[in-house]
Amino acid sequence: MRSLDLGIIALYLIGITLFGARFRRRQSTLKDYFLGGRTAPWWAIALSIVSAETSTLTIIGTPALAFQGNLGFLQIVLGYLLARIVISLLFLPHYFRGEMFTAYELIRRRFGERLRSLTALTFLVTRSLAEGVRVFAISIVISIILGTGEVASIVLIVGLTLFYTFEGGMTAVIWTDVIQMSLYVVGAALSFVVILQKIPGGWEHVAAVAGPMGKFQVFDFHFALTREFFSRTYSFWAGIAGGCFLTTATHGTDQLMVQRLLSAKTQSDSRKALLGSWVVILIQFTMFLLIGVMLFVFYSDSHLPPPQPPDRLYPQFIWQFLPPGVAGIIMAAILAAAMANLSAALNSLASTTIVDFYKPHSTGSEARYLKLSRFATVAWGLVLLWIGLLARQWGSVLEAGLAIASIPFGALLGVFLLGTLTQRVRENEAIAAMLAGLALMTWVRFGTSIAWTWYVLIGTTVTFAVGYGASLVQRRM
Repeated sequence: MRSLDLGIIALYLIGITLFGARFRRRQSTLKDYFLGGRTAPWWAIALSIVSAETSTLTIIGTPALAFQGNLGFLQIVLGYLLARIVISLLFLPHYFRGEMFTAYELIRRRFGERLRSLTALTFLVTRSLAEGVRVFAISIVISIILGTGEVASIVLIVGLTLFYTFEGGMTAVIWTDVIQMSLYVVGAALSFVVILQKIPGGWEHVAAVAGPMGKFQVFDFHFALTREFFSRTYSFWAGIAGGCFLTTATHGTDQLMVQRLLSAKTQSDSRKALLGSWVVILIQFTMFLLIGVMLFVFYSDSHLPPPQPPDRLYPQFIWQFLPPGVAGIIMAAILAAAMANLSAALNSLASTTIVDFYKPHSTGSEARYLKLSRFATVAWGLVLLWIGLLARQWGSVLEAGLAIASIPFGALLGVFLLGTLTQRVRENEAIAAMLAGLALMTWVRFGTSIAWTWYVLIGTTVTFAVGYGASLVQRRM
């Protein structure tokens, strides 16, 4: 038992839980609970966006990608920047017309209540499934630290996160995100330095071993409209198109991210938070990928078998090979990312449940809605706990999470584009288009070998085309 490391981790878990819970006294309305009263500065929201976007999947999954392959994942990160520009120009002006609590209120305003319910329901199903994968990722780390089973590990971290999210709402989410994001950036930088010190010859040796093997390759410009082309996950074209469309969908239509953008004081602050977050994202992904390359060299030199499955690679190396104290800080940093993302998911799932499904069909006071919002937070915590147990059989945590999210996001983005770019498409046509997009992407996911990076592009194109085409046919009838 490494008492120093365990003490650091325990201190962190207790401290962040109590810190988040102290924000309860600031919650008196839905605006306070779900938007933090729109008082957070843009830089805090930017760090909160980074926290939600990276999560434990990034920390334990990204080094494994570079360990098995190269730096090709950065091609997708370039697409993330294009998406942020699109969202700033296209979606943010609509979100800041009047007071909105969720992304799907925009759909109600443009199309109607039925489509608002359909898009909100799609979010609830998608986010709960994707977040379930992240909950399982948490259990990998906890089980390595404590040697506990996966069930006990999941219950521990979900319980602590649920407590401060229940108490503090969105204000707690944002400010705990700031602390947690800062902690795991420091943890990643610290582990980068320590791993490098454990490799004789340092960076020069890493470059000498990994360079000839293509580990530092970033771009793959191969272009040919063949089946193989669309089955390649990490190419320049898949990265730009897939990264752009996926992030436009996640940050422009997913309540997990949109809720953060709506929490900004002004549209200008929201835009600065969104664009500023990309710089941190680029640095983070680059750092974690390089950590994966260094771990490849370390295990190659030492002739040690790497941990299996690959997602255990980075956290298990930290716990086995890094000195006491350092390992505790970095493991606490990984848990910080997990708790940050989980708290945001709980709050966004609860906000959509209450604002988009319960409130439109009921009357009550702000105090009643606030009480029900806290109950909804608890209910979703139990749902994510259950899904996390199922996710143990779903393969790589990073790619499983991205693939699950990519299936419905094309249909969601297609509907949002129909709402913002067209005037003639009506609710029935948009509903038919969204259902067509969901059906097609379900077939693409389970019936073809097309890489997940193409899912959102295909789903968006089909949904938009069907909706717009249906409106043209309807006008001629």
